[in-house]
Amino acid sequence: MIVGLWPRLLAVAVVLCAAPPVVRELPNDLVALGHSAAVVTAEPHATAVGLEVLQRGGNAVDAAVAVALTLAVTHPQAGNLGGGGFLLIRMANGTTSAIDFRETAPKVATTDMYLRPDGSVDTDKVQFGASAAGVPGSPAGLVLALQKFGTKTLKSVAAPAIRLAREGFAVDQFLAASLVEEQKGLGRYPSTRKVFFREDRPLRMGEMLVQEDLAGTLERFAEHGVRGFYEGRTAELIVAQMERDGGFVSQKDLAGYAPRERAALRASYRDCEVLTMPPPSSGGVALLEMLNLLEAYDLKALGHGGSEYLHLLTEVMARAYADRSRWLGDPDHYPVPVEGLVGKDYAKTLRASIRREQKSVVLPGMPPGGKESDDTTHFSVVDKDGNAVACTTTINSTFGAMVVVDGAGFLLNNEMDDFSAKPGVPNQFGLVGGKANAIAPGKRMLSSMTPTIVLEKGELRLVLGAPGGGRIITAVLQVLLNAVDFGMGLERAVRAPRIHYQWQPETVRWEMFALPPDVREALAKKGHTFDPRPLGVGQVFAIEVLPAGDRLGVCDHRSGGSAAAY
Repeated sequence: MIVGLWPRLLAVAVVLCAAPPVVRELPNDLVALGHSAAVVTAEPHATAVGLEVLQRGGNAVDAAVAVALTLAVTHPQAGNLGGGGFLLIRMANGTTSAIDFRETAPKVATTDMYLRPDGSVDTDKVQFGASAAGVPGSPAGLVLALQKFGTKTLKSVAAPAIRLAREGFAVDQFLAASLVEEQKGLGRYPSTRKVFFREDRPLRMGEMLVQEDLAGTLERFAEHGVRGFYEGRTAELIVAQMERDGGFVSQKDLAGYAPRERAALRASYRDCEVLTMPPPSSGGVALLEMLNLLEAYDLKALGHGGSEYLHLLTEVMARAYADRSRWLGDPDHYPVPVEGLVGKDYAKTLRASIRREQKSVVLPGMPPGGKESDDTTHFSVVDKDGNAVACTTTINSTFGAMVVVDGAGFLLNNEMDDFSAKPGVPNQFGLVGGKANAIAPGKRMLSSMTPTIVLEKGELRLVLGAPGGGRIITAVLQVLLNAVDFGMGLERAVRAPRIHYQWQPETVRWEMFALPPDVREALAKKGHTFDPRPLGVGQVFAIEVLPAGDRLGVCDHRSGGSAAAY
């Protein structure tokens, strides 16, 4: 039985009974197989919109932009106009692009802007309200992707999102649960209560969420593109919210924002080529560093889920996360030694320190040259021609800064917490940073997002990524290993229980069934300690191109999303 399937079906029944959906058919399958194309997202309306764009002749980039805009309406926990992310593209002709639309720090930002007089970090100021927000990047990044690689107009791909915002949709069990869980934070702001509350309580499952202000913002964006968001009425509303609530983003910050098109990171692993995001994503560098370390081992012989295999995973995870803390940040502001970190020679040096019989003591980031919302969201798309998109986007925490821009209808991000507010002090996800990720004007904060594409013998094989804060990287790693090293089909590879280890804190985090008693006992003898309770390690949304060319989409059972294909 698929975990979570019955509640999923119940939620769909409530939606269908409560009101006619705007999109005719809501796909609610965790797995979908098609001859031509596939799309996998964290929310069924977005999946339906993406599939419709593909069926009407749009390519993977057209569908990706439509999905991203729909998620801004139907998945406010993470989908956004007020956040940012990374979009990895691999076109059928071999052209690749890594579009960085990560948020940036306002021009007035300083390294100590979130420190109290006693030197401690003001966590409320850096995590809640307008003061926590960086300059949004999502609208500009989506426009760049569509203009350079898409085939449809912004108006056409934005139309489904506008319709859903204006006509509304029934709140499902996943959104309803998130609203209840975060009601204390959301309830602090009148503009947020106006959207997500009914009288003095959050919207319940089956009630309609209508977002007229958001529809208007999307219409201005669809009509005028980047100028329709970063200038004019929407920009005025953002700045007004900042001035009311003590935020730092100005009109000049908005007008000056620009996405970056970067070269995708590439590395070999076994018989595959792995394409992933460069900094300011830490995910790509960490993923490739771990794969390089693991390549020398026969993982299948160690046995999937056994203590020897899991111990090895913790050893490589510790080294990658230590390097993340020491070296990774915005490459436009800090000399990130990417080539050294992802080099095979560096992996050989690091590998020599791995202890197979005992947990190692890993120091923070030795020089490689000589030697994340938690509620983020990811979606994957492959079209009939073999164009592929892996996109991860976020407002950081669930519902971001918790404050809706009054009159504009979208939530602000709280991405300033992804900087190192104070060197050595972990952020809300327990991730430790240093000088490379210190706050500076116009700088992009470090991220764990890891959109990834895998080729085998030059042909597209896997498209994947995940939300999950700092656990994104290890979730993507383990699904990739499950498919490539252990020969699992994609469905099994995604469902298999996972672990997480991020150097600090030095405890193994684990999912239900990941550590049977004998395995846990064997790991304890090697010096490992464990989180007292199991937790989820990411939610992977993936597509596999099968040998015959069929597209297999798999939505993680840990999520409320869906897969669709034709």
